[in-house]
Amino acid sequence: MVLDRSKAPEFKVPEDFELVPPSENKLSNGARFFYIPTPGLEAVKIDVLCRGQRDSLPLEQTLVSSFTLQMLQEGTKTKSASELAEFFDFYASEVHPILTFSQEGLGLLSTKKHLQPVLNEFMSLFTEATFPQDMLEKRKSQRKLSIKLENERTASRASQVFRKCLFGAGHPYGIEIEENHVDSIKRDLLIAYYDTMLWQDLEIFVTGDFDSKELEAISNLLCELPNRTVIDPVLLPGINTLLAVKEPRKNSVQSSIRIGNRSIPQSHPDFIALTVFNTILGGYFGSRLVKNIREDKGHTYGIFSSLAEIGDYHYWVIAADVQKEYYLDVIEEIYHEIKILTEVEINPDELEVVRNYLIGQMLKQFSTSFDLIDRFKAVHHSGMDFDYYAQKLAFLKQFTADDIMKVGHKYFCNPPFIEVVVG
Repeated sequence: MVLDRSKAPEFKVPEDFELVPPSENKLSNGARFFYIPTPGLEAVKIDVLCRGQRDSLPLEQTLVSSFTLQMLQEGTKTKSASELAEFFDFYASEVHPILTFSQEGLGLLSTKKHLQPVLNEFMSLFTEATFPQDMLEKRKSQRKLSIKLENERTASRASQVFRKCLFGAGHPYGIEIEENHVDSIKRDLLIAYYDTMLWQDLEIFVTGDFDSKELEAISNLLCELPNRTVIDPVLLPGINTLLAVKEPRKNSVQSSIRIGNRSIPQSHPDFIALTVFNTILGGYFGSRLVKNIREDKGHTYGIFSSLAEIGDYHYWVIAADVQKEYYLDVIEEIYHEIKILTEVEINPDELEVVRNYLIGQMLKQFSTSFDLIDRFKAVHHSGMDFDYYAQKLAFLKQFTADDIMKVGHKYFCNPPFIEVVVG
């Protein structure tokens, strides 16, 4: 058969979508152990996660958790920072901290061939980190510079101010990070966090090509990781939403805009439909906002709408960096596009483009063996399982214009929204 390269391949939607969940065991230290096999793949991925404790800290110590995780590779009882870096480089391995508002931990990428020595050294980071003072001072200096640069960039500043508006300045998710927060970081605080608060309620996610004996050996080794009893969560302060902030910058040539509001969790029955609405509004390069504000009017290089979460809180936000003199016009057009999308049904051609785009994007998320464990973690930490993706595919295959208009009207027609403009 002659291949006609002038025509794009036909897009075919799979009839079904079956994912095999990871096997699960509980180790002797109480940690939950999840494993997904990757036959024929010599690479190994191990993520060790625990419950995040940042919101349990006093506000002035909000950076303690991030500094603690970043300092784990700056020296142990047997190796200096340079020796650790050289060791992992020699074995073609990578260790990286994992830090969100709800999860903390360490990730390891390595090879099956060298896993034994690498895993032994990796585990030393959980119990033998020394937090050398000179390396801490270096980290603090770097973080201060980073804060300064972020505040100079209108986009970074707008995102920070948006979170402050969403939660309130006295909330751990809304606090503005300043240099005095870095100054409050002391070595003894990091050691105390490392020894008492880190490594609570461990979950371990492993992918690799192991037989039963090899997997048992890995499990037995990982049993030696500390797994502390969960401390009762601190009652967070109430949310104190601020609806509008404008920070003018005389010398700025652009304004960074953030418009958004509270939203619903991934486990909510309306969430999948809401993701479709969000995509049409501003979630991909062919979206309404991109066509209007970038392509038709040329006010921005990019504008994007997203559904996001911080800890157990969920929100939507539209973000754009625009020409300063047109920021009011852009805000007006954003509301205009929301209004149209919640009141006028999408035409069939646009609907099919979005349907095929979203199905393709979803299937692409499972293109590698490591993707599978990442997708599992994404739903697992929302209290769901792989059934979510089958439900999502089923919805994407059959949703109607009316479905999307209704969900948009339900969640996007309740202004006033939070508006932040920096620049």
